[in-house]
Amino acid sequence: MGRWRTTGSALLRVIVVWVVSTLTLMLLAGILPDFKLTSDSGDSITRVALTAGWGAAAFGLLSALVWPLVVRAFLLVPALVLGLLVFFLNGSLLLIALRLIPTGSGAAEPETAVIVAAVMSAVASATSTALAVRDDDAYRRRLSRLAQRRRHRRGEGDAPQPPGIVFIQLDGVGERFLRDAVKRGLMPTVAAWLGETHRLTPWRTDWSSQTGASQLGILHGTTFDVPAFRWYEKESGEVMVSNRPSSAVELQRRAVERTGDGGLLTVDGASRGNLFSGGADQVALVLTAAARRGRRNRSRAGYFAYFSDPANAVRTAGSFLAEVAREIGQSTRARLRRQTPRIGRGGLYPLIRAFATVVERDVVVAAVMGDMLAGRTAVYADLVAYDEVAHHSGPHSADAEKVLSRLDRSLSLIADAAEHAPRDYRVVLLSDHGQSPGETFESAFGLTLKDLVRAGCGLPVSRRARRTRSGAEARYAVRVALHRPVEEDPVAEPCPPGSRPDPVVLASGNLGLVSFPDVEGRMTREHIDRRHPALLATLAAHPGIGFLLVRSQAHGAVVLGAGGVEVPLAELTDGQGPLKGFPAGAADAIRRTDTFPHTADIMVNSMYDPDTGRVHAFEEQIGSHGGLGGEQSRPFLLSPLALSAPVADEGELVGAEQVHRVLRRWLREGQGPQIPLVAGAPTRVEAAAPAEILVGSEIAAVSERAAKGERAARMEDSPPMGQPEGSFPVGGGAVQDKTE
Repeated sequence: MGRWRTTGSALLRVIVVWVVSTLTLMLLAGILPDFKLTSDSGDSITRVALTAGWGAAAFGLLSALVWPLVVRAFLLVPALVLGLLVFFLNGSLLLIALRLIPTGSGAAEPETAVIVAAVMSAVASATSTALAVRDDDAYRRRLSRLAQRRRHRRGEGDAPQPPGIVFIQLDGVGERFLRDAVKRGLMPTVAAWLGETHRLTPWRTDWSSQTGASQLGILHGTTFDVPAFRWYEKESGEVMVSNRPSSAVELQRRAVERTGDGGLLTVDGASRGNLFSGGADQVALVLTAAARRGRRNRSRAGYFAYFSDPANAVRTAGSFLAEVAREIGQSTRARLRRQTPRIGRGGLYPLIRAFATVVERDVVVAAVMGDMLAGRTAVYADLVAYDEVAHHSGPHSADAEKVLSRLDRSLSLIADAAEHAPRDYRVVLLSDHGQSPGETFESAFGLTLKDLVRAGCGLPVSRRARRTRSGAEARYAVRVALHRPVEEDPVAEPCPPGSRPDPVVLASGNLGLVSFPDVEGRMTREHIDRRHPALLATLAAHPGIGFLLVRSQAHGAVVLGAGGVEVPLAELTDGQGPLKGFPAGAADAIRRTDTFPHTADIMVNSMYDPDTGRVHAFEEQIGSHGGLGGEQSRPFLLSPLALSAPVADEGELVGAEQVHRVLRRWLREGQGPQIPLVAGAPTRVEAAAPAEILVGSEIAAVSERAAKGERAARMEDSPPMGQPEGSFPVGGGAVQDKTE
């Protein structure tokens, strides 16, 4: 009886969706002048309904059977271009469906077919979702069947599985800002965790407080020789950039070579939206995977899953355009109100922001949900939306707060999916760094750090302003999605034969790096003074600069500050001398960076005002991270009480490498000795089989349950569309999960 009831319920849903789609076609035919379901002589309402019914049925079958094959054939098209191409492909399917109507009465202009197809997909998905949410029994039976099938396929039988762990990284969210957001009601999901099931622990980054260093340390156990977001390597003459695919691959290779371990996720793990894989076999939107070219990367590191259903593109396009309009409106208001600090937010930035806050968020969250419902052991995912907006709008701005609230709703979806997964899951929330506010160095003082260095060297300074390009994480992800060539950083200004090359000046938030390409190894303070007598004094005395780190022949490394202050690094003390006002741990962070082979000849940290928390970024950012000063160096770790405490009472969690050891310990607590306690002894198990992801509108029940009471807020984030068969509804978009 149960089987007959399930079959009857599924058949009823198909009939209802077909009837609603038929009525939608009839309505559109009455509204749109270039779309008709009648012959030139006119037809009766019965004949029109019959024609619409045939058209709806044909379009539904083509969408279900032909669509995935068509999209797969276009996998080599850039991902965002594919998102636009989806509409034309969907319209083509509708034109074919109209030609299949036996009466031959259906006709539409191509541009009208695109509109009709989009509306049809949206209405069908909304109807499917509404029906599935009310069929809890069918939903639970579907979960049970697929979970049991997966266990048998992997030889796990019916034995209960130990808990898995999902690590969600909220990129750029500082510990203090998280507490404030919870207190103000911006993050109800996190507030519920913090009040009942989780503990909040702050931790401290290295001097280089940015994703490249922190995530490499968290996933691969080492931050050694990552002095900044970008740095110059003299032996190769190349600039390493943390979020450039080729650089990320090299950094991961070095980390694996140094630790002798594949990473945090080598045992049945999945990496989603990260710079590095962590050793996972299952990856989506991972930068090191995006650098590969070949059959395994045909789907553009996860984008096929996103576009394999036409209704996903319809919904996502609506959210994408809404976010672009939102950014244009917010930047216009800021300009009209003359808000300060403020930077330019024109050009391609609205599209980059929409990509980070809509497309990337939805793909990553849906992939995580799929991993949980597939029962994976460990999942690590990065959500970059807040970080991207905070760079340009400010970390404490209303714009950034709204993005954080939408991320909280994504966390609610993940938490609700955990309740239906075939194994228990512990959700760990963490960040890789915070953000510190402040006017840019150029805006405050009228020149860039490069200009100041050139002036101190006695070199000409261009009168034409050249902005320092932002190092925001989402920018390179967009270029990868568009198949655009990697932007190369200029190494040195052209110089006449026989003369010295100009110094290379790079920026990483409020951390600057100055290198002299023609000098092997670290250039000493004495050598710098002989070549450019005014340079160090000019930099140290500037009001926008806090301190410098240089190597000295007489005293080893020294830290220079204003007023001629010079302190040997071995004697450097927190809160004293050049570090007055800087937070605890600054001296140790500087000492560690000094041991790196690729530390620049001159390391420059901007000033820091402890009363306001502001710094001056050497990039075009009013919310920055990368150096010392303020919230950027103090991220958080929110962990379930069921896991052991990250540190002992009154202990302090220092550095991403220590965070890595804590996460490994937690994995070991749940999974046993197959996961090594620390990096160094690589342990791998058989690669996880591709996940059998739940498909059909039953999965929409996850979103509906999590979204209960949130519908008004969700309407702001995306158009009022439901989800199609075979998709995960996620915030402002939906994707299928297809592991690679």
